[in-house]
Amino acid sequence: MPFLFSLITIGLMVFAVVDIIRRDDSEVRYMPRFVWLLLVVLLPLLGSILWFALGRVYPEGGIRIGRPARETTRSRPSAPPAPVVPIDTRTTEQQIADLDREIEEWRLREEIEKRKKEREGPSASPSSQDE
Repeated sequence: MPFLFSLITIGLMVFAVVDIIRRDDSEVRYMPRFVWLLLVVLLPLLGSILWFALGRVYPEGGIRIGRPARETTRSRPSAPPAPVVPIDTRTTEQQIADLDREIEEWRLREEIEKRKKEREGPSASPSSQDE
C-alpha cells in the first residue's frame, strides 16, 4: 500500500511539473511559476494539490479532458496577415469623373507637346536655309 501511495504522489508531481512548465505566465495565479515548481518538487503531494486547486487558471467551461488548448494553437501554422488594401471612399461617379479629367489632362499634354514640336520644327529649318 505505501508503494502505491508513493507511485500516485510521484505521478501527480510529474503531471503538475509538466503542467506548470507548459503554462503561460498569464495562466498562473498567486505566485510565479518558479515558486510553484519549487513547491511541487519540495512538497510533492501538498504542492501538487495546491497547484491544481489554486495556482492554475481553468477555462470558463471547466476542466478540459484531453490535450491542453495551448498545444493545439501551437501546432497550427499561423497564416500570414492579409495585405492591407487602401479603401477608396469616393463614389463610382466621382471615380469616373476623376478618370475623365485625367484622360483629358493627358490629351492636352500630348497636344501641347505636338504644338511645341510644330513650332520648333519650321523655325529650325528656315534659319538653316538663310545661312
